[in-house]
Amino acid sequence: MAVQPEGTPCWADAMFSDIEGAKRFYGEVLGWTFGESAPEYGHYTQAYADGKAVAAVVPPMPGQEGQSAWCLYFATGDAAATARKVRDQQGEVLMEPMQVGDFGTMALARDPSGAVFGLWQAGTHEGFEATGVPGAYCWAEVFTREPEKSDAFFPAVFPYEARQLQDEAIDFRIFELNGVPVLGRMKMTDDFPPEVPPYVNVYFTVEDCDAAVQRASGHGGILRFGPMDSPFGRFAALSDPQGANFSVIDVTTTRGEMPAMTEV
Repeated sequence: MAVQPEGTPCWADAMFSDIEGAKRFYGEVLGWTFGESAPEYGHYTQAYADGKAVAAVVPPMPGQEGQSAWCLYFATGDAAATARKVRDQQGEVLMEPMQVGDFGTMALARDPSGAVFGLWQAGTHEGFEATGVPGAYCWAEVFTREPEKSDAFFPAVFPYEARQLQDEAIDFRIFELNGVPVLGRMKMTDDFPPEVPPYVNVYFTVEDCDAAVQRASGHGGILRFGPMDSPFGRFAALSDPQGANFSVIDVTTTRGEMPAMTEV
């Protein structure tokens, strides 16, 4: 597997105070199996779909306890240089680039609107071993109340081109790399409680959206939106029992025409 182009979503992980609970939940909902915990790396534990690495779970580091959240990492060939771009574009570097053994170099950042994300400079760990298959990462969207800040930030940090959805009811933008959509940006409406901060919503692929929602609800998850049909697939937004938001999508069940988009 080749190293991903700059700005490609390449990995996802989440901190959970109850790691065993998280493993049970995502094992039931997404069919994940888990590797051995790595004590030398903070008990970082990889998740697998059909034997391929698709995500990871980890206990919080001392002082980082709080509500769980998924973190999406973007590929970079130089984490230090990208961190400088983050600062230059009024973003915030939450964790300076840190080498993780020979696996690679990571950093954590926040865009000017408040959405947290990661950077990953690959070493031996190049990121997702599978995408778009059941249990694996599929898509992600930046949910923000200040879209103009995110819209200026991401194409300045990564080599993105942007297209805007032609729909007065929804403020939605897609960022592309070489003509390939890699990230969405959705304006948060008043439907979102004010205490919900901006975040990056990660979508995982499932074979049956309704069945996945039923499994999640039966294991302590909360349905936030959907299931809903779309031209991209049937999807639903969920929160896991520890408060981490994520979505599931069945990309084989599509309905409606692809929306009109305008280059911006």
